[in-house]
Amino acid sequence: MDKKKIKLGIAPIAWTNDDMPDLGAENTFEQCVSEMALAGFTGCEVGNKYPKDTEILKKALDIRGLTIANQWFSSFVLTKPMEEVEKDFIAQCNFLKAMGAKVIGASEQSYSIQGQMNTPVFESKYVMSDREWDKFAKGMNRLGEIANGMGINLVFHHHMGTVVQSAEEVDKMMETTDPDKFSLLFDSGHLAYCGADYIEVLKKHAARVKHVHLKDIRKDVVDKVKKEKLSFLQGVREGAFTVPGDGCIDFSPIFDILDKNGYEGWMIVEAEQDPAKANPFEYALKARKYIADKAGL
Repeated sequence: MDKKKIKLGIAPIAWTNDDMPDLGAENTFEQCVSEMALAGFTGCEVGNKYPKDTEILKKALDIRGLTIANQWFSSFVLTKPMEEVEKDFIAQCNFLKAMGAKVIGASEQSYSIQGQMNTPVFESKYVMSDREWDKFAKGMNRLGEIANGMGINLVFHHHMGTVVQSAEEVDKMMETTDPDKFSLLFDSGHLAYCGADYIEVLKKHAARVKHVHLKDIRKDVVDKVKKEKLSFLQGVREGAFTVPGDGCIDFSPIFDILDKNGYEGWMIVEAEQDPAKANPFEYALKARKYIADKAGL
């Protein structure tokens, strides 16, 4: 892949988990960003231990050669007043703009079960009605319009346990949204987890992919989650996710498709694990080596 077009980052969720704060409670912000830089990454996303003051955060990242690539945004287009959603969205866009980021990654959290510890992720996912799909698409186009006006791209993070999880839901989302206002955050791990053909999804929507999460899965653990009717969070604790090169996904065709479509932007290693079982620095090094070997980056 073209080193001039691609930037490599890693998510802090391997060090400290936002949904389950006990995972990585012992790891400090300083340790997290220092190890990211030491492993050879130049960017990251935003975690719950990051300073909220942009000047303090900038200083901490600058001395380590890191920049902010993206930040998760929980949208509630289906269940909250749009004025409230827009207000929160603008505030986060302002933070990201101050940090020099070019994308904001939204995930629709209305009816989401991803944060429910005892709700089976494969059995209990909410399915939108036609009316809700229309409301969702209009709301996302509106957020995309706001982001564009601030010099930021809205990318959508399809995610296990949310209203946009499957390949069919990703397809419908892309069909019903405006390509000029709305782009895709492609996440290999979440598509593989739900049993989707992630390669076909990427081929179909590569032209609208503006952010990438490089996430792998351990298939035996995902099979256990399905068989034992475990929740998304229980799956994380069991080790369902891992870094590229440690799970069952071959990333070579993913890199090839992105390269052939002229992808330009961030690729972010993301794998929420229990840091006590999977040392974040060790796994960051493993991922960085795998990407160098497979993508030439």
